[in-house]
Amino acid sequence: MSPRRSAQDTIATRDKIVARARLLAASDGLEGITIGRLADALGMSKAGVIGHFGTKETLQVATLDAAVAVFQHEVIDRVTGMPRGIERLLRLCEAWLDYLADGRVSPGGCFLTAAASEFDGRPGPVHDAVAESGARWLRFLEAEARAAVAAGDLPGDTDPGQIAFELNGIAAGANQVIQLHHDLTARDRAWRAMRRICGRDR
Repeated sequence: MSPRRSAQDTIATRDKIVARARLLAASDGLEGITIGRLADALGMSKAGVIGHFGTKETLQVATLDAAVAVFQHEVIDRVTGMPRGIERLLRLCEAWLDYLADGRVSPGGCFLTAAASEFDGRPGPVHDAVAESGARWLRFLEAEARAAVAAGDLPGDTDPGQIAFELNGIAAGANQVIQLHHDLTARDRAWRAMRRICGRDR
């Protein structure tokens, strides 16, 4: 086997492990990832699984990164190419809520929201990675709100950080109601609340 082929096989195996870990963590949390369960599910040895990552924490961070990539595809990519302003912000919110309500995309609800609750009081590299992913998302939302202000779609005295904070809180609340109570009307309630915050409630 050539070195290039061997490297490609290594990457493919690592990606397969992470993909299965993401599905496992979606229902059982990042702490629910165990080397033994992954090895059994993939028909690998425990040493073969951990050998690709070195530590469980490295595997957890790689799993988080995979979940972020899914979120990017399902939510952020939906507004790529749209002019920045309130309509783009609303389309982003709509895609976000669709992601929360679609159990096929992320079984167990929003992976990032669940991870934030799971690791908010646990210091360490996984906590730091979860915190940074959440902070990046808030910065992105704030930038979108700021662009809507610059476009004249929101009042000039609007606080973009407050907009981002409120939208994020609404989505987190909707995710909890959808998952805990299996109440999909939370998606529509959240949508109305987001539209109100964005000045489009009529």
